[in-house]
Amino acid sequence: MVIGFIIWSAVALVLVGIGIWSWNSKKAAGFYAGVNPPEVKDIKKYNHAVGTIWFIYAGLFELLGLPILLLKRNSAGFIGMTLGIVAISIGLAVAYNFVLEKNRKK
Repeated sequence: MVIGFIIWSAVALVLVGIGIWSWNSKKAAGFYAGVNPPEVKDIKKYNHAVGTIWFIYAGLFELLGLPILLLKRNSAGFIGMTLGIVAISIGLAVAYNFVLEKNRKK
């Protein structure tokens, strides 16, 4: 299951890469696919907030992958991982909506 954890960690690194890109972007970072970035009051503050959300998501994603190293194949413990991913993904969207409402130009 070590190979599975390595793949899981690679995905977490991609998420960190998205966070770094968002953090360093000169224009407002987009979040949802196919949606233009919003007009915001302070681009740097907004991008740092979006980047932070991605960093937290990547960290939680990596933590949820730790059972891959500990559980046996076809274990019921993987249900917890799956539900955890759903929960943090919903949390990601909710957190972004808070950041958007706080930083949107009115």
